[in-house]
Amino acid sequence: MNVSVLGLGQMGSAIAERLIVAGHQVSVWNRSKGRADGLVAKGAIELDAPGEAWVRSEVCITMVADSRALADVALGPDGGIVHAASGKGRTLIDMSTVSAAVSREVADAAAAGGVQYLRAPVSGNPGVVRAGNLTIIASGEDAVFSAVENLLRDIGPHVFYAGEGEAARIIKLALNLMVAGTAELLSECVALAEGHGVQRDKLLEVVGASAVASPLVKYKIGPLLADDYTSTFSSRLMRKDLDLALESAAAAGVPLPVTGVVQQLLQACISTGLGELDFMALLIRLQREAGRLPA
Repeated sequence: MNVSVLGLGQMGSAIAERLIVAGHQVSVWNRSKGRADGLVAKGAIELDAPGEAWVRSEVCITMVADSRALADVALGPDGGIVHAASGKGRTLIDMSTVSAAVSREVADAAAAGGVQYLRAPVSGNPGVVRAGNLTIIASGEDAVFSAVENLLRDIGPHVFYAGEGEAARIIKLALNLMVAGTAELLSECVALAEGHGVQRDKLLEVVGASAVASPLVKYKIGPLLADDYTSTFSSRLMRKDLDLALESAAAAGVPLPVTGVVQQLLQACISTGLGELDFMALLIRLQREAGRLPA
């Protein structure tokens, strides 16, 4: 299939790589130049503008940083892909984590222009994508999902159809509030144990074999043992996702008290220079407050 991938951050680049390996003809675009070079070397074609996606592809995948970026790429007056595809029966798949409200704006514009639109946010990081273990949650018209399901499975094997509308957006935000909450509890677990002189490796050996050892917890044990906070998903982006979760909760009249606290803790990480580190920098913040690390 001819596919375009717009947005070549860590996740977008990994998705494009998977599609190339699966044998698709992939075109790519990124706002800042240079990000496409490695993909071009692997066979991708670089586009000069988002609207060019439809010249080469019947399906366009967006993977951008936030709601504003999606609105700019999809609806912007200068090359917005929804307008560029008007009347051509193309399919837009957005895999970003964005607000349901902005997604609805894109959906309305797509419907008006004859563009098929699927929401397909993901759960995982670039390493998970490259390992072939990504989870994809899709929502939109069933016929649109069915037409691109095999394409999605070439990106990641765990594909779930959540129904119509913005259901996939809400499920993704629900997942990420659990991820963030788990990260804070794991950080508190480590901080408590180390505060009493327990060695981190001994603690995490027990945690990894216990009932609380979720795949996320197990995935974080190695970096925690190495004190490695290289970002797989930054504190800044996790805070952004919790902002979206709280916004969606407010729209539905649903209280999320723990999520609100974790959002503030992530903001504290950002305010003290930890925003671009992995969201497990929540542990660094605790260690600083405990006096175990310099502020």
